Amino acid sequence: MQVEVCVQDWEDGFAEESGGQSHSPVRSRPAVATETWEGWFQKWLNLLQPNLSPIQAYELSLRLTGDREIQSLNHQYRQQDKPTDVLAFAALETSAPAPLEILQSQPLYLGDIVISIETAQRQAEAQGHPLETELAWLAAHGLLHLLGWDHPDEASLVQMLNQQQVLLCTVGLTIQTS
Repeated sequence: MQVEVCVQDWEDGFAEESGGQSHSPVRSRPAVATETWEGWFQKWLNLLQPNLSPIQAYELSLRLTGDREIQSLNHQYRQQDKPTDVLAFAALETSAPAPLEILQSQPLYLGDIVISIETAQRQAEAQGHPLETELAWLAAHGLLHLLGWDHPDEASLVQMLNQQQVLLCTVGLTIQTS
């Protein structure tokens, strides 16, 4: 299975309205290296075997940002004017089918995952685990949404959280859920 991940870390182009200055704390290096993200998504998709692409090739984008930008997206797309930890924009939810020749020659674009590093940092501290673990947890959650998972009720939420645990274990991470 082939997986292409486009990672945009907030230091790679994070700019806010006030003269391009970030209001978020500056980090000296990404919390997770691009190669690590690519490896995680590769392992996760190998485990999940979505069978959505006839050539078993997938592409997705991951944007790591701050609370200000994710609050704007959350307000625009979910009518909730507050920061959140992760948003997923599934490309497969659109009704426009791709031509067969494209599906048989190019990776299937799954969509976009956006994670607020600021919210992830607060959640990691509150849960007592590293930021890297929280970011992986949120990315796994976003990936499941891109693949059509949802949690409209308690039973489906529990099932999704259990699947996230499995995904984290495949990359050598664990998290305690409450």
